[in-house]
Amino acid sequence: MGGPSPPYYTPLSKPTANATTYWRKPKIYSFAFVTILCSLSYLYGVWQHGTGATTSGLRTATSCIFSKNTTTVKTQYSSSSKASSSTGTQLDFASHHFTDDGGATTFAEETVKKYPPCDIKYSEYTPCEDPKRSLKFERDRLIYRERHCPEKNELLKCRVPAPHGYKNPFKWPLSRDLAWYANVPHKELTVEKAVQNWIRYEGDRFRFPGGGTMFPNGADAYIDDIDKLINLKDGSIRTALDTGCGVASWGAYLLSRNILAMSFAPRDTHEAQVQFALERGVPALIGVIASKRLPYPSRAFDMAHCSRCLIPWGQYDGAYLIEVDRVLRPGGYWILSGPPIRWRKHWKGWKRSREDLNAEQMQIENVTKSLCWKKLIEKDDIAIWQKPANHLHCKKFRKIVKNPPFCLAQDPDKAWCTKLGTCLTPLPEVSNNEDVAGGELQKYPKRVHAIPPRISRGTISGVTPETFRKDSELWKRRVSYYKTVNNQLGQVGRYRNILDMNAFLGGFAANLIEDPLWVMNIVPVEAKINTLGAIYERGLIGTYQSWCEAMSTYPRTYDLIHADSVFTLYKDR
Repeated sequence: MGGPSPPYYTPLSKPTANATTYWRKPKIYSFAFVTILCSLSYLYGVWQHGTGATTSGLRTATSCIFSKNTTTVKTQYSSSSKASSSTGTQLDFASHHFTDDGGATTFAEETVKKYPPCDIKYSEYTPCEDPKRSLKFERDRLIYRERHCPEKNELLKCRVPAPHGYKNPFKWPLSRDLAWYANVPHKELTVEKAVQNWIRYEGDRFRFPGGGTMFPNGADAYIDDIDKLINLKDGSIRTALDTGCGVASWGAYLLSRNILAMSFAPRDTHEAQVQFALERGVPALIGVIASKRLPYPSRAFDMAHCSRCLIPWGQYDGAYLIEVDRVLRPGGYWILSGPPIRWRKHWKGWKRSREDLNAEQMQIENVTKSLCWKKLIEKDDIAIWQKPANHLHCKKFRKIVKNPPFCLAQDPDKAWCTKLGTCLTPLPEVSNNEDVAGGELQKYPKRVHAIPPRISRGTISGVTPETFRKDSELWKRRVSYYKTVNNQLGQVGRYRNILDMNAFLGGFAANLIEDPLWVMNIVPVEAKINTLGAIYERGLIGTYQSWCEAMSTYPRTYDLIHADSVFTLYKDR
């Protein structure tokens, strides 16, 4: 304790009568002073503990009892504008659901809502992609594989359990090649794709050799072949879209080249393909291109890819390729391998007639021409097309070829439950043929911290370069502080798959870019401003989502979930 210490009696310093009289009054005063000081220190400690000013104590949570959150946030910009103030006053990381509160807080039993565990049969439950519910919908164009969320009377009010024997996934980069069988107990692909080197079952685990239907020698060698045709090394290609991804080996092996792929596939007869991808630590979503737009903004991806994805690209008036065009950046690439490419060699193995395969390829060639794409090369099993950097020439071409017409007034970034169209999304205006529509992006990694063209050109209402700079500084400090509060965030391999529920400009993800992890940036559909396009222009990935519905992913997808102003966004809804 603080304060001066009074002289204590020892056998070697026995006080005399006069000394005793001398020390009596000061001793009483000193004792009183120390007592008061100790009491004040104790009261200060209790106050500090209650307000969350310290986070050094770890408490065991038994029942989650949440105190009322009284923090209010006006807008996402208001938090940015207060960046200069103390971070500790804006962020409260203290636990609010611990049991050892000294009896200070009591709750009536009926106010505590408890959710029991679901039956073990729901361990892989995906509410909006439920295979049983999907059978109620149309088979045409795979509409039954799209999102179909449960009605209110179908909602489960229980906690989804892990499968028996579940273990923590392997840490990255080991997880790229290995996954525990108990975590994804499905052997179907090990039989169905045995000769294609997708996946092998080895005792208590799966091994992913990196093979694929069109790359039996491995994804790495396949990517090397692509790199010989277009430059994958200079940072100009950062974001990629893999349609019908299988177990996402293409995306997994692109990561070592600093290319971040968004992989998607439906929950279909290839059981658990997206689940395998996520277990490996590779970005993926359950999804299908059918009757609705893909949940990404326009001009999002530098490259799109289909390796025997079996999507009928030339059918339905070219609607699927028109959608790929919408999400491709100006100058972006579309890569196709598998049927019908190189059909003259493979037609017997594919068990299709030469006439059928030739007709399919001609359909694709005609649609790509109508989109003003340029076919760069077709070599061996790979064909590559390139989207134009702008639409100046394409508008002249439209005077001759009318279809597909340019879309009239519409929001090209509106993509949540939006019907797929058969019109061509016009690129932003340019003044000459050399300009890149919408603005040229810097090469990765510079683009992560550069001001996105959507912001510098003023196309996102209310978001200025100054807003971006303040937000970047805010998240630089916040992420640094997060790592002091949660030291596991700074441990290599502890977290791999991270979800940001309300990403705004992607500042949280941008400040984790040097760590061996990836962040799925969500821009909620209910947000006042659509900023997902700017997030992609930073070389990050994400999707749209309404948090009133289930996400298109499997249980246990994410190692860490980050939420900033989410409850404020949905307040009173």
